[in-house]
Amino acid sequence: MGAQKSIHAGKAKIDVNVDLTHKLCTSLMLLPPIPISLCIKHPNLFGGSEKLDVSWDKGLYDSTVLVAYRRPRPEWLPQQCFVLQHVNILSDDGRSITRDMEGFPVTCSGSTHDSMVVLKQESRYAKATNDSFSRFSMQIEQGIPVLSKWLIFNKFKFVATKGLKLGPAFLVASLTGGSIVGDMAPYQAFAVGGLGSVRGYGEGAVGSGRSCLVANSELTLPLTETLNGALFLDCGSDLGSGRLVPGNPALRQGKPGSGTGFGYGLRYKSPIGHLQIDYAMNSFKQKTVFFGISNLGL
Repeated sequence: MGAQKSIHAGKAKIDVNVDLTHKLCTSLMLLPPIPISLCIKHPNLFGGSEKLDVSWDKGLYDSTVLVAYRRPRPEWLPQQCFVLQHVNILSDDGRSITRDMEGFPVTCSGSTHDSMVVLKQESRYAKATNDSFSRFSMQIEQGIPVLSKWLIFNKFKFVATKGLKLGPAFLVASLTGGSIVGDMAPYQAFAVGGLGSVRGYGEGAVGSGRSCLVANSELTLPLTETLNGALFLDCGSDLGSGRLVPGNPALRQGKPGSGTGFGYGLRYKSPIGHLQIDYAMNSFKQKTVFFGISNLGL
């Protein structure tokens, strides 16, 4: 849940986003300062629809500076962009650190930050009818060794989704997976668990690995014009790759590596956005309530 404000300056656009979920937790649990992000976008840098994005994200435990440049390509070709990324890992009190509390490195370079130049390529496919839809996306990232200590890696992620109308109900099933080879820092691991992954677990509580595979299915039924009920089943795994992450944080944090969650929820279309409430149970019979909101009109 968050608030976003956009400011237009000529052809450029400035987006400021504040995570209200962590703001609420801060006031109740005395957590570190709230996450905030600042993004400057230019939609037509050199007059040929070239896009430039410059962003700064300040999270609870990291700070990231990102510069992305995109050139227009025909829709039938994979879309490409170059990204210059600088990641700084922070402690609870906001200081830059090189190791965690158990002495394991938190960056790949061994210093307080990692830098990288990444070539991103993304392909998308979508098809829809009155009773169904299909979507597939594939994203590939290649770390380019500009300097000796900059990260060299290859990472891919895919998402396949199928939706089908079943009488008054609608069934959506999706499969998400990915893997990374080459240089890697713990923060680059695929996190499995939480809302949008395996419900019934906390964020990343199932596992964190070099690879992952997550399957989701959800059946929604209309209750009123603005309210839907939902039944869901999620499962996910790090495919045994948690031990391949530097420092093996998944093992040290007691993550099982695989898990299943199921439950029910409500979907409400409000004037300020789409509200989602889920009640889920996981493989250990632990119960969790998830709350989410999207398309917030602030």
